[in-house]
Amino acid sequence: MPNIEQRYMAYLLRLWQVNTTETAVWRASLEDPHTGEQKGFADLESLFTFLKIQTAGVVERAGPVGESFSKFNPNGGKS
Repeated sequence: MPNIEQRYMAYLLRLWQVNTTETAVWRASLEDPHTGEQKGFADLESLFTFLKIQTAGVVERAGPVGESFSKFNPNGGKS
């Protein structure tokens, strides 16, 4: 889990659809661009659960909804 003071996380997200016998299912993977570590997810719900866990505690301290993204952007809002 990230440090409570960490307010920036980056992942490369990959999504693809797999046809099962009954329905199509979305699979996902996340790659940390800093470490190269990859995590795979069997469905979108698993991906969302992972992201909720990663951001738990960070969201409460990030400030009110509607604050500018640039405040939390490590580049200070600059491209």
